[in-house]
Amino acid sequence: MRFGEVVRKIFMIEILKGLWLTLRMLFSKPVTIQYPFERRKVHEGFRGRHALVRDPFTGKDKCIGCMRCTTVCPSRCIHIKREKTENKMVVIDYIIEASRCIYCAYCVEACPVCALVLTEDYEYSQYKIENLVFDKERLLKNWDEFTKKLEKDYYFNKFWQPPGIDPSRWPKTKREQGPIQIKRVEEIKREGIDESHGH
Repeated sequence: MRFGEVVRKIFMIEILKGLWLTLRMLFSKPVTIQYPFERRKVHEGFRGRHALVRDPFTGKDKCIGCMRCTTVCPSRCIHIKREKTENKMVVIDYIIEASRCIYCAYCVEACPVCALVLTEDYEYSQYKIENLVFDKERLLKNWDEFTKKLEKDYYFNKFWQPPGIDPSRWPKTKREQGPIQIKRVEEIKREGIDESHGH
C-alpha cells in the first residue's frame, strides 16, 4: 500500500470531500421545481390530454369518421362508432382509452381534417381508470377546458401539419388548415356589435 493511500484512509479524505460537497449543495439554489406552486412552461407541441376540436362555425366536432386515426394507432386505444345516414357517414361516438395511449400523436398527424389534438394540458390524473376513457362528449369538453386557459383567441397544433413531410402529400383540407378560432363565430360577432355600440 502506498503512502498516499494510507494518508487518505487515515484522514478519511474521500469522506471529507463528500461532506464538503453535501454542505456546499445545502446552501446552493435548488434546481427542483416546487410543483404545484411552480410550474414549468409547457412548450408548443407538448402531447397531453386528448381532445376533439370543436368547429368554430358549427360548434360540433370536426371528425368525419374516416377511421385513419384508429388504423394508425399502435396501441389500439381509439374506437369509433359510426353509421350511415342519408348516404353520409355520421360519427355516433368517439372513444379514446387514455391509459393505453403512448402519446405518439400519429392519430393527430393522420387526421385529414385536423379534428383531433393532444393538448398541452397535462394535469388530468385520476383515481379510477374508467375516468381516463374519454367519449365524444368528454373529448369536446376537454377541448373547451383547454381553450379557456389559452391567452390567444386562436390555436394551431404543430402536428396538424407535421414538419419534414412534403405538403403536397397532405389532403387538401390539411393543407388549407389554419389556426382554429377559439371563440365561436356568433360570439365574435356579438362582441363586435357590443363594441360598436360602446363607441
